[in-house]
Amino acid sequence: MVRYQLVGMDLAGVRFAVSPLNEMVLSLRAWRDPGRYPLNLRWLHQLEEVRGSLDEEMLLALTNTRLWTPDFLNPRPYSPLTRIDDELAQLAGTDPGVVRRGLRDVHTTGELPGPLRGPAARVLARIVTALTDYWRLCFEPHWPRMRALLEGDLTYRGRQIARRGLAAMFAGLSPTVRLVDNVVDVQLRSKLDYRRATDGDLTLVPSLWTINASTPISPDEPPLILYPARGVATLWEPQALPAPDALAGLLGATRAGLLIQLATPASSTELAVRLGVTTTAVNQHLRALHTGGLLVSARHGRSVLYRRSDLGDQLTAGRA
Repeated sequence: MVRYQLVGMDLAGVRFAVSPLNEMVLSLRAWRDPGRYPLNLRWLHQLEEVRGSLDEEMLLALTNTRLWTPDFLNPRPYSPLTRIDDELAQLAGTDPGVVRRGLRDVHTTGELPGPLRGPAARVLARIVTALTDYWRLCFEPHWPRMRALLEGDLTYRGRQIARRGLAAMFAGLSPTVRLVDNVVDVQLRSKLDYRRATDGDLTLVPSLWTINASTPISPDEPPLILYPARGVATLWEPQALPAPDALAGLLGATRAGLLIQLATPASSTELAVRLGVTTTAVNQHLRALHTGGLLVSARHGRSVLYRRSDLGDQLTAGRA
């Protein structure tokens, strides 16, 4: 069991944050043991066609049979608005000694897996490259949807604190978490056992990839609790495309629905994921709407984002 002692029950010492790097690394648990994550099987099936383009040997080496991951790959985020580029840059600067200890904390017996052997700096560079590619191919198209669910969880927890208090909020994180007096107990399936004061700074991070609450392996790491986010069962369900009858009669139901959706910019890949259809099918409709002057497009990094044009806004005014 891990115990975090709160200082003075100070609400200001408990913060919520979201970490794209945490989510990406923890998702590797599902690669090793997909049966434990049935709610994410739809996503895993979608990855089959790109796994061959990834450094799968390295990615799989970052977990063990207990599904632990190194602490340096699960850094404490400081905001709900954490950006993956910032986290990867921070990861690239990790001290080699921290890398070696983190890998040994996970792979405690025998030799390290092949991809993790050699100078720590070289291993770290390969880890960063593997995770960057993994993000680009497997996470980036889905991240807006994932982030929306995680941010919705943060809003719910904040309301719980306001309405029912801190103890009720902790009890709602997971059956394995409870607040007793001023100590947060986190029961773990592993043999981890330590206690430390939070010094007024405990970070709570929702995740799509943890079944029960988890903490850092090392007691020297900043106080952190990863807990299962609410609503994961709905994450991969295709979304409907509601549109007013008059607009659907003019453009067709699918194109009218896309026009309503594109009040905020989105890529064709992101839209395809939301709707549960192929990117090719979405692109056909987007091209037609763009040619008709109802959408504008702009490149953002590796993606092309579409949003309604002024004409599209006028057509949907009062109907969105």
